[in-house]
Amino acid sequence: MCGRYASTRSREDLLGEFEIDASNVDEQAIEPDYNVAPTKTSPVVLARPPRDDKEGEPVRQLRQLKWGLVPSWSKTPQLGRMINARAETVHEKPSFRRAFTSRRLIVPISGFYEWFPTQQLGKGGKPLKQPFYLHRKDDDVLALAGLYEFWRDKEKEPDDDSAWLITFTIITTTATDDVGHIHDRMPMTVAKKDWEAWLDPHVNEVDDIRALMAPPPQGSLDIYAITTAVNNVKNNGPELLEPLTDA
Repeated sequence: MCGRYASTRSREDLLGEFEIDASNVDEQAIEPDYNVAPTKTSPVVLARPPRDDKEGEPVRQLRQLKWGLVPSWSKTPQLGRMINARAETVHEKPSFRRAFTSRRLIVPISGFYEWFPTQQLGKGGKPLKQPFYLHRKDDDVLALAGLYEFWRDKEKEPDDDSAWLITFTIITTTATDDVGHIHDRMPMTVAKKDWEAWLDPHVNEVDDIRALMAPPPQGSLDIYAITTAVNNVKNNGPELLEPLTDA
């Protein structure tokens, strides 16, 4: 799975990387977050047609959405449960299948965290887990494949902005060999050449969409052990990304 990540790119970096016009950005400031956890708000890239032309050319937007998809049919806006969607079944599951064909996004991250059980035992006799940080060796952005969904509070009018909750999930797949010794799942990514098609809501054939995502190429990630301070979501700073010394 992907349950925690770092998002440290600046607003300007993301606008340039994804070729987004500055007018299509949330007013909310984008601050570095070294410990993004479910239910937190994080930058994402999506594309939607103009409001007055639903068949028009999709326009890329940089938005900040909450992590943990809430299906449109959910009775309550409970966050945090659907943080991941399995690539193997994402096109079939009722919670994701409609979003898969028309509401896809990219989650631009700096890297993600995974935990591996050690031989040391903690409270209750359970093995302590060592956190690892995984990021691209070239330090470029990791463009994770994701979906987003709208949920509306039926007690409010549709034109009331507070009536709407927009949330997202990250698609995961079986880990590649270089990651599998730490965890059996990892995020799906979208190659830069496929960003336009992935974000385009007019691309809606399941097989065509599935062909646009893939795990990071074998050997493209740098993986190293980090401090257990990352275990507490209250800890948030660049020191979380520092490799542990040999000692």
